[in-house]
Amino acid sequence: MSKMEVKTSLLDNMIGVGDMVLIEPLSEDTFIENLKKRFDHNEIYTYIGSVVISMNPYKSLPIYTAEKVEEYRNRNFYELSPHVYALADEAYRSLREQDKDQCILITGESGAGKTEASKFVMSYVAAVCGKGQEVNKVKEQLLQSNPVLEAFGNAKTVRNDNSSRFGKYMDIEFDFKGDPLGGVISNYLLEKSRVVKQPRGERNFHIFYQLLSGASDDTLKKLKLDRDFSKYNYLSLDSATVNGLDDAASFRTVRNAMQIVGFMEDEVQSILELVAAVLKLGNIEFKPESRCNGYDESRVKDKNDLKEMCELLGIEQSVLERAFSFRTVEAKMEKMSTTLNVAQAYYARDALAKNLYSRLFSWLVNRINESIKAQTKSRKKVMGVLDIYGFEIFEDNSFEQFIINYCNEKLQQIFIELTLREEQEEYVREGIEWTNIEYFNNAIICDLIENNKNGILAMLDEECLRPGTVTDETFLDKLNTVCAEHQHFESRQSKNSKFLTDHSLPHNCFRIQHYAGKVLYRVEGFVDKNNDLLYRDLSQAMYKANHSLIKILFPEGNPAKVNLKRPPTAGFQFKASVGTLMKNLLSKNPNYIRCIKPNDKKAAHIFTDSLVCHQVRYLGLMENVRVRRAGYAFRQAYEPCLERYKMLCKQTWPHWKGPARGGVEVLLTDLQVPAEEFAYGRSKIFIRNPRTLFFLEEKRRQCLEDLATLIQKIYRGWKSRTHFLLLKKSQVVVAAWYRRFAQQKKYQNIRSSALVFQSFIRGWKARKLLRELKHKKRCEKAVSTISAYWHGTQARRELKRLKEEARRKHAVAVIWAYWLGLKVRREYRKFFRANAGKKIYDFTIQRIMQKYFLGLKKMPSMSPVDKSWPARPYGFLDGTHQELRRIFHLWRCKKYRSQFTEEKKATYEEKLAASELFKDKKALYPSSVGQPFKGDYVEMTKNPKYQKLNSFVEDKVLVADVVSKINRANGKVTPRIFLLTKKSLVLADQKTGQVKASVPLPDLSSVSVSTQNDGFFALKLKEGSTSAAKGDFLLSSDRLIEIITKLHCIGATSADRNKINIDISDEFLVQFKQDKVCVKFIQGTPKNGNGVACKRKNNRLLEVSVPSP
Repeated sequence: MSKMEVKTSLLDNMIGVGDMVLIEPLSEDTFIENLKKRFDHNEIYTYIGSVVISMNPYKSLPIYTAEKVEEYRNRNFYELSPHVYALADEAYRSLREQDKDQCILITGESGAGKTEASKFVMSYVAAVCGKGQEVNKVKEQLLQSNPVLEAFGNAKTVRNDNSSRFGKYMDIEFDFKGDPLGGVISNYLLEKSRVVKQPRGERNFHIFYQLLSGASDDTLKKLKLDRDFSKYNYLSLDSATVNGLDDAASFRTVRNAMQIVGFMEDEVQSILELVAAVLKLGNIEFKPESRCNGYDESRVKDKNDLKEMCELLGIEQSVLERAFSFRTVEAKMEKMSTTLNVAQAYYARDALAKNLYSRLFSWLVNRINESIKAQTKSRKKVMGVLDIYGFEIFEDNSFEQFIINYCNEKLQQIFIELTLREEQEEYVREGIEWTNIEYFNNAIICDLIENNKNGILAMLDEECLRPGTVTDETFLDKLNTVCAEHQHFESRQSKNSKFLTDHSLPHNCFRIQHYAGKVLYRVEGFVDKNNDLLYRDLSQAMYKANHSLIKILFPEGNPAKVNLKRPPTAGFQFKASVGTLMKNLLSKNPNYIRCIKPNDKKAAHIFTDSLVCHQVRYLGLMENVRVRRAGYAFRQAYEPCLERYKMLCKQTWPHWKGPARGGVEVLLTDLQVPAEEFAYGRSKIFIRNPRTLFFLEEKRRQCLEDLATLIQKIYRGWKSRTHFLLLKKSQVVVAAWYRRFAQQKKYQNIRSSALVFQSFIRGWKARKLLRELKHKKRCEKAVSTISAYWHGTQARRELKRLKEEARRKHAVAVIWAYWLGLKVRREYRKFFRANAGKKIYDFTIQRIMQKYFLGLKKMPSMSPVDKSWPARPYGFLDGTHQELRRIFHLWRCKKYRSQFTEEKKATYEEKLAASELFKDKKALYPSSVGQPFKGDYVEMTKNPKYQKLNSFVEDKVLVADVVSKINRANGKVTPRIFLLTKKSLVLADQKTGQVKASVPLPDLSSVSVSTQNDGFFALKLKEGSTSAAKGDFLLSSDRLIEIITKLHCIGATSADRNKINIDISDEFLVQFKQDKVCVKFIQGTPKNGNGVACKRKNNRLLEVSVPSP
């Protein structure tokens, strides 16, 4: 449209039909053809009465500029071409001027442009409402909440690169002037299953990829993350990068938006830590571990990711690890702990990840609401914007699609009800008789789903809550029993009962006839997704975290507030949310935007008829047109109608003096329009058939052409006359201006000549005066110069005389001083020669010593093992130098020892004792030097299966480790738990914890070990003692050095028993019952590889093969 062309109606220069109510004839084919025609000409908006149809163009169009905003501002809805701005302006003006709360319902399938439409609505409202610092801040916060929610709630799908995976309803609150005060956001059914699993060709939520791509290296290091997407199991790799999406730039946008909305820096850091924790959680893997009862128990494979996640969230690693291995079930006053197998552990991990992310998202919404909520408590006007998922029909439909389609059924129900109510109210308001309109009421489908007694959701909740074995199959059986006769429900079993065969219905599926068509649902996962179960052990583990957000997100984990009541199911919560949403929408004046996706390729200029036809059907657009056309297809106020068509009647053209309704009546009577084709309302004219409107438009077009010809004729005559008069006037003006120019030229020439003559005279007089002044000045300057030279000569003569006099006086003083010095030196020369040598020597030695001690100010290292010491500067200081070095070393050793705690001192004493016992005697000793003596290696107090064993041992356990007991008969090994206290040593079964042997330390006579690199040691018992009945013990342990050292230390510190002897030899005797057996160690290559092999050669010889070093 050119700049000079002004539109006064959507009927002007119309491409196709701008309002589908006016399409003629009305059929599905003409409806689709009209949409395609407008889409090909970049007309993406079309009306159905007051409903806006929006086609996604998949490209940028220049129709959202500031000029467009001003063009649609305060204009009638039908005054300009269809646009989302027209609907937003109509809603905003109704809210501001008529004090009616508004809601804008945006529906359509994924990829149809719902989110973009909601942004355009909000940006338009922000542009046309009031200005001011506070108002602008509120508007900016409302607009910047979108990038934050999109980052955490949107994802790339096969249908849309920025698909909203949650429903959003925002109430924008205004004051009486129409200025925004704040807002409240509600979210519905976040698709949290996407956190742990994404379909092929889709991504997880944007924030994960934005964080890894856009965060700084320092931030990633703090979060213990790596930029490589392939290192995280929860991130799909086939669509990790998306054309047209810059994740790094989006992350910076999100950080900036969070700052504008009002998030504190520590809150942002906490949010990012939780996102990183979810990624780490997906990398935790489990392995089975057999238990003595025959069941498998899950164990974490690699604990590194678990450790890093626990560090991020401030959780004890052992607490969370136990929650992945055990589950506590409470019933009344009883508690029972059961183990989790690997499959259950993976389920618990994924459930924790989904709950952690979904609760973080809900917290984000609440936190944004705190920032954008209205601060005043006065009465507010409200405009709601609903951006919610559209009807979904996939090849594989599950619980999420069932819930989404239920929500769309409710929205369709309220859409039809509100549309009919709006039509009826307008007819009554205008005084026109209302005729009932027949339409399909989908209340029967809503009742099938939400009925509190026999509804599908009620039966799903009942199945989840009942005791016994509950599976998806039992739920389907229940549906087949209760819903088999329902006309909108189908299943394989219900078909078979009616002797009908339908091979398109699998056994594990059911089908519902929705208003948008039949949808096949697979029951697999319905029960689990509805339960949405998170084990109480995991909730309690999360509550124990030191993280600032975790306690808020998992309040049920508080042990003081344990609630044994089962939490509400996902279906029950969503049903309640939908009910609240419906009540909210019914309380407001509705405005509708129906979004349609033109193709599945996400490409511009492609219009797929079948896809658009499918969306038109399930959005009920044809039914909406029929409802709108059931009475009168077109209605318009009398004033704009008369203004548009007044040129069709001589009585009303060019001006009608009287009421607008009277003018319209005269106009229609003059045009002989049949009376049954229109009706007069109180403020509007109603036209029944679109043909009548098109007849008026055609007459208007012909009349405008005639008027245009007349206007052109009159205009051309006026233009020619005006041009002639202008030429005549111009000739007179040009002549006058020329005469004036000639006289001015002549005057300028005379004036220029006079000025030149004057300038020459003035120049000659000025040069003459200048010569006279210069001569006078040169004479005065010569006098001054001669005087100055004379005075200078006199001054220099006087200065020379004074300097000569001063030199004479100075010479006398110098000669006198030298003479006095000579006399003194002659007098004291004899004394100086006698003592000078000794004084010089003492002075030199003193300076050397002083320099030496000052050089020691830079002290060497305080480490006792550091042997560095400054070099000796002179030979005569050798003794002093060595003594100072010895004193300093003793002093720093004392300082180092003073830092020892009693525990550390005891550890070093044990290490010292080990050195005295085994250094240069046992080949295994060097590898033990760097290993700390931990003592308890089996965690006796923490492991529940060793409770009985722990109670058996009364004294403090000094060593608790798993050793290998050598069988006396065949040399095979059996694992045993070895416990050492100050009074006894105990051997117990590793699996059951049952005590196999207990030996008091006084019964132990000596310990024998080899010189090789093995862990064998023999505990020799005193003959005749009660413990020696079965003979000595031959054991093997990787921690032999620690065990023998602690045995030796206990014997050395006990006053009531002898010191235990340590025998180090490659051959020693061991008492086995009545026989004495020689244990011999040889170097060789055992059959089992690098290990140590033990073999019984005969009754008197046990041979141990040790690998060569």
